[in-house]
Amino acid sequence: MMNIEVLKSKIHRVTVTEARLDYIGSITIDEDLLDAANIIRGEHVYIVNNNNGARLETYVIPGERGSGVICLNGAAARLVQPGDIIIIMSYASMPFDEAKEFTPRVIFPNTETNKLD
Repeated sequence: MMNIEVLKSKIHRVTVTEARLDYIGSITIDEDLLDAANIIRGEHVYIVNNNNGARLETYVIPGERGSGVICLNGAAARLVQPGDIIIIMSYASMPFDEAKEFTPRVIFPNTETNKLD
């Protein structure tokens, strides 16, 4: 049986609040956004920076619930600046027939607050 990767979750257009070079690599995301997007601690995510076109991948650390935090940590901090707009995506592997019926969880936070309205 063939498996394919499909979009599982997407946080579409959030604003980077921090970039911390001297921290263990990862992305810190407000736990409210993680819950809404069906993303968990340690999950592998892909990040696209709408401001400069940079693309990277890392793993998730939950941030303070309700804080709106989006913080790129470690080497990833070289590819973003606070105020940049990014898209965060995760993918899942599943059988082809299941993938045809699968609907990803996509959320659209307010880019000024990084919260769901």
